[in-house]
Amino acid sequence: MASRVIAIDGPSAAGKSSTARAVARALGFLHLDSGALYRGVTLVAIEDDSDEKRDRPILDPVALVREVERRRLTMRVNEPKFSVYVDDRLADGPIRSYEVTRLVSEVAAMPEVRTWVTARVRELAEGKSVVVDGRDIGSVVFPEAALKIFLTASAATRAERRLIQRGEGVSVKRLDQETQALVARDTADTARAVAPLKRPEDAIPVDGTRLSFEEQVEAIAAHARRVFGLPRENSTQGSC
Repeated sequence: MASRVIAIDGPSAAGKSSTARAVARALGFLHLDSGALYRGVTLVAIEDDSDEKRDRPILDPVALVREVERRRLTMRVNEPKFSVYVDDRLADGPIRSYEVTRLVSEVAAMPEVRTWVTARVRELAEGKSVVVDGRDIGSVVFPEAALKIFLTASAATRAERRLIQRGEGVSVKRLDQETQALVARDTADTARAVAPLKRPEDAIPVDGTRLSFEEQVEAIAAHARRVFGLPRENSTQGSC
């Protein structure tokens, strides 16, 4: 069957991944987290074949892409999502390590890496029904996606959610600090030379500032049902 792609972009802490997972579940689609693939590349950069940490990560982009291919980095369908595999071993846990998190932004900024990941994500979505989230999914990875969503919320709302997610207290001081940090991150993400954050002209804005998580998910699912002609209780499997 033809691919059915829902592209969800938006700023940091907008809840893109959690929302994409829930939308995929509601529609019977697969969730494809492009960020997980960048984390997989970063894992390869810091580990050798025996899973020991490297003395220094591979930060030469050409060498890194070559190593990624050699280590057979890929994603495979593991309903209801795609999972990351390195050397044919499940890597969903290791890609969330502190070391990977610390380095992934630097790795993801490499044009050669972004080209490689973009090609892989397109291959993975071929012939499937997928919800894909990131920062350039609708503008670069799937510019022809039938449904593009730009998910956002006020900086203060995103800051509060992030603090709660971390299990930190939401004091006035901490909320202000986190809000300012997100404003700075938004500015940097919008202005950066590689894969800047921008809303595609044909993307539907969904502002979650005054929406509950469930309302946010339902708003996007409703757009998808309209665009793809899906019944409210859809049983379509993403891997079909």
